Amino acid sequence: MTTIENEIVNLVDDIIADYDKGRSIDKINTFSQPDKEVVIDIVNKLQKIIFSGYFKNKSYHSYTLKNNVTMLLEDVLYNLCKQISLVLKYSKDYKDLNESSLYAESQKIALTFLKKIPHIREYIETDVQAAFEGDPAAFNKEEIIISYPGLYAIFINRIAHELYKLSVPLIPRMMTEYAHSKTGIDIHPGAEIGKYFFIDHGTGIVIGETTIIGDNVKVYQGVTLGALSTRGGQKLKNKKRHPTIEDNVTIYSGASILGGETVVGKDVVVGGNAFITKSIQAGARVSIKNQELSCNYDAEHPVERAELEQDESWYYII
Repeated sequence: MTTIENEIVNLVDDIIADYDKGRSIDKINTFSQPDKEVVIDIVNKLQKIIFSGYFKNKSYHSYTLKNNVTMLLEDVLYNLCKQISLVLKYSKDYKDLNESSLYAESQKIALTFLKKIPHIREYIETDVQAAFEGDPAAFNKEEIIISYPGLYAIFINRIAHELYKLSVPLIPRMMTEYAHSKTGIDIHPGAEIGKYFFIDHGTGIVIGETTIIGDNVKVYQGVTLGALSTRGGQKLKNKKRHPTIEDNVTIYSGASILGGETVVGKDVVVGGNAFITKSIQAGARVSIKNQELSCNYDAEHPVERAELEQDESWYYII
């Protein structure tokens, strides 16, 4: 045996021995964990069902819409049941059930979820409309459905949220984190989002688990709807940690709205980079104080300073 072969054998032995320390990362039960690739495939097939005329189903050769939807639904049902039966073991309500009972429960949950598809489509139609009305750069609704990352993140959140409400562990978060990796938009599946939700550009948006968002809300890139503090760790679980955004609110880029007791009232406009930790009354316009613009050209041109102008009707938050 060569020197390098001996080194590899020794490394393998060291790593195997390291698996015996009883830590979270040492768990070895690959076949009882949800399959990330399968969950992503479920998302992709649900996208074909929800947007039936936009995303081609390359897996099947079908000549009628009914046959196509039937095959997609059967595939989603089979795989979703299998994945749910794996993750139900993490729930205290199901951990003592045998495999057949787990699968029966997973089938009930999967069917309940699939019956929500018309409801999900109803909300997504309003999201498409909000994007079209809110973005003058949109050529048509087809462009929004096919290419907008904001709509894609909302679509995944809406399906994940229904699974979250059915108390399915892991899978909803796997779905939204997939959307996060694809779009840069991080929406927890627990967030409650009303109709006509529009995310413009989207990159860097964070929306926490207990956030509540009303109807006709528009959010730009870099916005955080987060917790004021997470120092309490697991003690804060199941407590309202994130803000409530009421109807007809617009939140411009870089704004942070934090805290479970923070309520942004109806018709509020939040300016860019605002930092808000207390409730805002309905109808307010919120921004940071006037900023000073400094332009330093070179030694022959002294620094020029100018105060950035703000509309006097804005309501300032310090």
